[in-house]
Amino acid sequence: MNGIIWLASYPKSGNTWFRIFLANLLRDCDTPVSINELENTPIASARILFDENIGFESSDLTADEIDRIRPELYCHLAKDSDTPLFMKVHDACTLTDGNIPLFPAAATAGAIYFIRNPLDVAVSFAHHNGTGYDAAIASMADDSFSLCGKNDRLYNQLRQKLHTWSNHVQSWLDNAPFPVCLLSYEDMKTNPQETFTRAVRFAGLDFDQVRIEKAIRFSAFEAVRQQEEAEGFQEKSASSKRFFRKGVIGSWLEELTIEQMQQIVTDHGPVMRRFGYLTKNGEIALDIAP
Repeated sequence: MNGIIWLASYPKSGNTWFRIFLANLLRDCDTPVSINELENTPIASARILFDENIGFESSDLTADEIDRIRPELYCHLAKDSDTPLFMKVHDACTLTDGNIPLFPAAATAGAIYFIRNPLDVAVSFAHHNGTGYDAAIASMADDSFSLCGKNDRLYNQLRQKLHTWSNHVQSWLDNAPFPVCLLSYEDMKTNPQETFTRAVRFAGLDFDQVRIEKAIRFSAFEAVRQQEEAEGFQEKSASSKRFFRKGVIGSWLEELTIEQMQQIVTDHGPVMRRFGYLTKNGEIALDIAP
């Protein structure tokens, strides 16, 4: 598969975990790849990626002007690559203000979309941002929510429009003009061999089960957490104590109040029900918790 394979997700949904797995899979070393060496899956919103390839400073442009150029950037990157190019994305799959897809089909081989129970996303996102749970829940329900979208300073990443958690999910799974492979965080945890293998096959990579199993083992939560404790992680938010905090399913059971759980269900009930996070009766599905 030539072209870009987008590794897309709402934040804290398993994207970085998969990138570490992929780094280990592609390099096939006898020891785990450093979590600070993920250059084979660059971040699509990296400001330096834009500046170096476009030829002028993004700081001279507005966020909307940058978005108009981003589709051309990705077509350029895809054209210059003779192998699949994996790129991390947190943006929703939307249009520019000129009604051009931000992630053009012409540049794309496909996307792997990572979904996670929004109850767990809220907990992890709050710790990542150094905010309370109520603030994280409010952000997930705000259709104008963006990363790096304020004008108070120059971020090392470009603005990324996330919209609501529900709209983010639907933008990739319902509106993307290219094939999308869905991976749930819960399946990655409980059935890793089958789940990661499905993504590897979707990406057109021909690796045997032994190599895939080793990459899964080298990217396991305890392994990457030990690396972060030993050498730090350059992608960690300055607001959080650590990037790899717990990595479990169902932490919301101990962390969120009943009112906070109910607010998330109110905000995202239809999409939660669609992907099994709610039962048909609208109750929180406990069978996907430990």
